[in-house]
Amino acid sequence: MPTVKMVEYADASPEVKAVYDDIMATRKTNTINNFWKTIAVHPPTLARTWRDLKEVMAPGALDPLVKEMIAVAVSATNGCAYCVNSHTAAAMQKGMTKEMLGELLAVVGMFNTTNRLVEGYQVEPDVFPPLE
Repeated sequence: MPTVKMVEYADASPEVKAVYDDIMATRKTNTINNFWKTIAVHPPTLARTWRDLKEVMAPGALDPLVKEMIAVAVSATNGCAYCVNSHTAAAMQKGMTKEMLGELLAVVGMFNTTNRLVEGYQVEPDVFPPLE
């Protein structure tokens, strides 16, 4: 249960409605999910988060499917069930298969394990050539 009352579209200020309208237009949907309705209690956070997310998730050197898969991986590592669910659905809409999800989560699990081993043993980093 949220710690604040979600802001429904009908009850939203003009500032919040403008962000909601952009979210719906960008995502080609007529609904606002609970994440946005919850953070809308603080309109500057809503606007900033949407603006930054829209910029980061736009096509670039990484395609949108890869970005959604990274979001699934980070969300799984951080233990955010809401985000895992949301980004898994978004990745599947962009073409991720159940097999891809399985491999993705296997990679996430493997590197969470190896990262913890590195941290536990305090392994010194190797020197790698810088990117050019």
